[in-house]
Amino acid sequence: MKLSLVDTLISEGLIDEKQLEECRGIEKDSGQPIDRVLKNKGYLTEETLLDIFSRSLRLPYREELEGIEVPKAFTQKVPAQFARAYNLVCISADEKGCDVATCDPLDFHPMDDLAAMLGAQVRPVLAPRSEITALVNKAYQTSSTDVDELLEGIDEDDMISLTKMVDESEDVLDIANKPPIIKLMNTILFEALKIRASDIHLQPYNDRMQVRYRIDGILYDAKTVPKKFQDAIVSRVKVMGKMDIAERRLPQDGRTTIKVGDGEVDVRISSVPTSQGERIVFRLLDKTARLYTLDEIGLGPQDLELMHQYINYSHGIILITGPTGSGKTTTLYAGLAEIDSDEKNVITIEDPIEYNIDGISQIQVANKKGLTFASGLRSLMRQDPDVMMVGEIRDGETAGIAVQAANTGHLVFSTLHTNDSAGAISRMVNLGVEPYLVASAVITVVAQRLVRLICPNCKKPYDPTEAQLKELNCKDRSELHEGMLYLGEGCDSCLGRGLYDRTAIYEIFGIDEYARDEIIERVSASVMKQNAVTRGLRTLRMDGSRKVKEGHTTIEEVFRVTQLDVF
Repeated sequence: MKLSLVDTLISEGLIDEKQLEECRGIEKDSGQPIDRVLKNKGYLTEETLLDIFSRSLRLPYREELEGIEVPKAFTQKVPAQFARAYNLVCISADEKGCDVATCDPLDFHPMDDLAAMLGAQVRPVLAPRSEITALVNKAYQTSSTDVDELLEGIDEDDMISLTKMVDESEDVLDIANKPPIIKLMNTILFEALKIRASDIHLQPYNDRMQVRYRIDGILYDAKTVPKKFQDAIVSRVKVMGKMDIAERRLPQDGRTTIKVGDGEVDVRISSVPTSQGERIVFRLLDKTARLYTLDEIGLGPQDLELMHQYINYSHGIILITGPTGSGKTTTLYAGLAEIDSDEKNVITIEDPIEYNIDGISQIQVANKKGLTFASGLRSLMRQDPDVMMVGEIRDGETAGIAVQAANTGHLVFSTLHTNDSAGAISRMVNLGVEPYLVASAVITVVAQRLVRLICPNCKKPYDPTEAQLKELNCKDRSELHEGMLYLGEGCDSCLGRGLYDRTAIYEIFGIDEYARDEIIERVSASVMKQNAVTRGLRTLRMDGSRKVKEGHTTIEEVFRVTQLDVF
């Protein structure tokens, strides 16, 4: 069979003779099968290998295992450690035997052992390792025995020493033959990525450490880890983030990169001391996440037209405002991606660089080396830029240079932390920029929030009440999509919440002549906004109401993120 596999690889031009000879030498020295060597060397992707296995071995291949229920007999008879170590999971069973997903069909012995455990014939089905791991985690995570089994056999005297193994880029799918603490951390990281978590919290209590995932902006409790393993887990995290293990009294920051199959994820780590022990938060930044375009981020037709108009201005400042985690960076990148970088010189300074864009020069802030937003922006001015993006305006110096850049013929994109669009103007003035300079430089301010969308798998219509129609400023039901409102009943896909994924709601405040006069006269933000509404400004809540009427989200979700917006 190996000859058949190798012949297929060479005949299809996937590898050459030199690469094959190199891999055979590694196979002989290490004892690893040839397919694993080819994958580890990066000559072939897992997807390509599985496709070749499927054709060579005439085995079925499933790219996804979403929605599959693992038979109870499998979880009752097969230890979770065995399923994880050998990447095996039963996806269906009948009187003739079991269909078992595997990503390593050349490893026959675990399949034989599995057949003995189940007391049934095993039929291999090929599937990606990440899909198998996700299904194994889902099958075994229903009880605390999952954590207990991952930590089974740990010697408390050696707990700290076991945490000190670290690779340059840890593969969270690789847990075979790893120490228990590392197995647990890799499982936590993989689960978080699989369920689209943006953050992981390891929160200490008096009697336990609670693992929590932030999904679509909301925290969910997940695994519970016994208190006695807390120090070992914290030490393991610090080793991953290249932090000081001995320092427990001061906050620390670290970062690392983890691999999930063929993809990589950047992880920022923060630790702070609390009365119950150190608290850890991970921020997950997926390098493989795609870049969104302006027409994919929730802008209505009128707002989309406005954004296209503003990003094609020759000079001025475009400010994106909102709290942390409101999607400001995604909107900035969507705008930058639409600018023709062949005709224009586009340079950014960011902290951190979250997406890589072809044709755009991106600079990483390094405060310890003296490269701040202000100093970087000053240097960018000497690079003959047409368009500049500053990750955030944090101080008066940065604000002043940004205004100077805008008033000397450059288009500047940046973000501010304010509650609404008009508040950004007041913030710029409070940072020390003269009102007449703000009025001449800023061309538009975009405020935004993220709202969760109704889960498409359990979305159901219902009749609106009079009170709900009034909240949406509807005269009658004809203004609603098919005359109905919608909600999610809750299913496995949305973790029973009825809401899945997010989109943004927007408030685009174009700085017209009226607004410029108000800025120079130092009119308050609230009055400025009220006047803008009379001239046609659609507030965050108005845009949220539009998305409710169209059946994308719920009234409660819009009101949750626009509590201070009364217009």
